[in-house]
Amino acid sequence: MSKWGLAIDLKRCTGCQACAVACKSENLTAPGVKWARVLDYETGTYPTTRRQFLPILCMHCDDPPCVGVCPTQAGIRRADGVVWVDYGKCVGCENCRLACPYDARHRYEEQKPYYKSGPIPIEQIDVEVLGIQKPKVRTVQKCTFCLHRIDAGIKKGLKPGKDWDATPACVNACPNGARIFGDLNDPNSQASDLVRSRRGSQLRAELNTRPSVYYLTA
Repeated sequence: MSKWGLAIDLKRCTGCQACAVACKSENLTAPGVKWARVLDYETGTYPTTRRQFLPILCMHCDDPPCVGVCPTQAGIRRADGVVWVDYGKCVGCENCRLACPYDARHRYEEQKPYYKSGPIPIEQIDVEVLGIQKPKVRTVQKCTFCLHRIDAGIKKGLKPGKDWDATPACVNACPNGARIFGDLNDPNSQASDLVRSRRGSQLRAELNTRPSVYYLTA
């Protein structure tokens, strides 16, 4: 069984925010909501300082604390490692949002305008054509690794992480190749190889949530 994961090369990330923009466009997230964020910070002591960037998204943990606290089983971890929310079961209690140590979940409050070639109310957009779940008011949403692209691509015989149509939008949009998506269970995949050869680290690994997102440094 494949286990989808992401390697982020911090040496290549320039903080351009292309990943954040691609994610919003692909998933029609509400104004002000970013499933993919890039934190901008400075290290060192003046005058020797350095500007650095840290991309943040759902970590798609092997042991996701958000799933275990959901009273309606709306939080789901698939066999391939993708963690997602079933909007039909979500009652908006926000237990998962409080349990997530990565601040990766967002409450969707109302049907605000979305932007797809101009201001268009979400109820007028055929989200089934786009392949995404239709948002439901007062539910909790998060990054899905663009599972609609993964699933549709696999049905067409495409390989996630290699073929554009089967790969998360944020990965496709990165101009510097800082995001590498693939099967972490496949030792020959680029993502798996980079995590192993460059000793990829996980965010807040001490929590033992075992994220599927790895960060590559020197």
